[in-house]
Amino acid sequence: MDRNQQRPRSSILDSLGEELIGILTPVSICMFTVVLLVCLLNSDPSSSSFSSIATAAYSETDSDSPWDKLLGAFLNSLVFVAAITVATFLLVLLFYLRCVTFLKLYMGFSALVVLANLGGEISILLIDRFRFPIDSLTFSILLFNFSVVGVFAVFMSRFSILITQGYLVVIGVLVAYFFTMLPEWTTWVLLVALALYDLAAVLLPVGPLRLLVEMAISRDEDIPALVYEARPVIRDDSRLVQRRVWREQRSNVNDDDVENNVVRAEEEEEQRSEEISVPLIDSSSSSSSRPETFLEGIGLGASGAIKLGLGDFIFYSVLVGRAAMYDLMTVYACYLAIIAGLGVTLMLLSVYQKALPALPVSIMLGVVFYFLARLFLEVFVVQCSSNLVMF
Repeated sequence: MDRNQQRPRSSILDSLGEELIGILTPVSICMFTVVLLVCLLNSDPSSSSFSSIATAAYSETDSDSPWDKLLGAFLNSLVFVAAITVATFLLVLLFYLRCVTFLKLYMGFSALVVLANLGGEISILLIDRFRFPIDSLTFSILLFNFSVVGVFAVFMSRFSILITQGYLVVIGVLVAYFFTMLPEWTTWVLLVALALYDLAAVLLPVGPLRLLVEMAISRDEDIPALVYEARPVIRDDSRLVQRRVWREQRSNVNDDDVENNVVRAEEEEEQRSEEISVPLIDSSSSSSSRPETFLEGIGLGASGAIKLGLGDFIFYSVLVGRAAMYDLMTVYACYLAIIAGLGVTLMLLSVYQKALPALPVSIMLGVVFYFLARLFLEVFVVQCSSNLVMF
């Protein structure tokens, strides 16, 4: 009894490093690519502009006072978060009405627009930046093929998992780069507002993301959304590998009823005939004749790998991209803060065994480290200047 109770805890702690690295690599690639694009294409950050719903209420100018900028940024963030909330509840309604085909078509069209429109614009900027010789016809054909293949790779399971993961990272990079063109005050207030929204949408009983995931788990269906999964879904002829999601039993079931078994990595399977590992979130299930009960699930997929929404990729990258417009040392500080936030989130998940959103901790740490790094660098520069004057 004691051995069985101690084994899950050690397995949870042992798997944290692997779970973190599995999602850390694509997040780092996405952030690094956005920083690279900002450094290459944004020679003058003040001249870049991007009109969207995030700037519908207020258009920031350099002549505005700090109070006007803060108030305008708050209004822009309020409008943007309200629009996201309405869109998410509409998604919940359509999913409740089983309009899954329509949702998949809409998501596919959105991915096509991002890859063709935003990808085409950034490609043109890069071609102009490096003076790459290419004619319009060739460029159009390449862009069309790239966009169409991307849509099928994201929404068709027959593609290689590496291709699917690669296109998801590309979509995150494209959207994040254009979000870095938002005004500075609007960007920072918007990031904080989205972190608070993510917290409420996942944890509140009436949160749209919580309602959506609970509905998907109760139906045993996948949500038609842009979600990155660290590993592919492994299927077997006799059984489907355990759906690894955030779980919390709602019935009075003993923890000693049945152990949940998850297939380990291939190298461990070669060493043993049968290997048992414990999910990141410890849970137990009832007998096969009784349906399993779940709580909200954001973060883990059917294969046991972490699932991270593409919105998390985007806003992590927006934070470091905005930091890159100031100084690379600030980028390093924000990057380390975001990675630390991911680690803290996974630790909290393993300790409290309850679903937590991935955005708030990393964004809050990133924003705090950004302003601390800027303050430190400004004080350092002023100190060095005064020392030079005295010398």
